Amino acid sequence: MPDDAQVSWTAVDRYFEDRLNPPDPILDAAVARSEAAGLPAIQVAPNQGKLLCLLARAMGAKAALEIGTLGGYSTIWLGRAVAPSGRVLSLELSEAHARVARTNLDEAGLSAVAEVRVGPALDSLADIAAKGAGPFDLVFIDADKANIPDYFDWSMKLTRPGSLIVIDNVVRDGEVAEAASADPSVRAIRQLNDRLKTDARVSATTIQTVGVKGYDGFTLILVL
Repeated sequence: MPDDAQVSWTAVDRYFEDRLNPPDPILDAAVARSEAAGLPAIQVAPNQGKLLCLLARAMGAKAALEIGTLGGYSTIWLGRAVAPSGRVLSLELSEAHARVARTNLDEAGLSAVAEVRVGPALDSLADIAAKGAGPFDLVFIDADKANIPDYFDWSMKLTRPGSLIVIDNVVRDGEVAEAASADPSVRAIRQLNDRLKTDARVSATTIQTVGVKGYDGFTLILVL
């Protein structure tokens, strides 16, 4: 992307963050703790985290499932939305990441609301379904993109009519429009989109985004 475009996108994000997202020491500390632990800085941007929170609150969500925890930044946003009587179950592959996330959730006062479960997400999802957990009101998918079609399938088994599934990082700097792309992540996203086109169980749309995280986007899927 052009450097001047990124500078502009970042400036606009900072402008709206200053007006609409007041300073939040808990979230700032969670980011700092994640950075100090060497986690990649790929958590959602503040405005995107708040969007998750607003969506969950608007729909009155009491049970949220997150696929991909990282340092727990988005988990905090979801936990705040469903607290105090709701719950968030977040799935993370890395035990090291999960330790940081649990600390961040504890410092946010959400350790009784949010659980971080470690292991391959597909195994965890199968276990959750086998134990009859759910249905979840909101599912946020922000893990490895190559498995997105499978994550979607499990999400459909663990939700109900009226539930919302949110998938992050689906535009891939515009590469998602390239049919010849050999990128496994892009191919998986395109595969899911081909399925969503004819899936009568859902209604979906994708929103492109620019900002501090560059050029990407997210898909919103309403379970009918």
